[in-house]
Amino acid sequence: MFYIDLMFSLLFSLLLLICVLVGVAF
Repeated sequence: MFYIDLMFSLLFSLLLLICVLVGVAF
């Protein structure tokens, strides 16, 4: 279960980073 939680956390931070980049770009 640790790996699943880690993967979910990584996916969430990646999504947040994309949102920030899009916000800066536009």
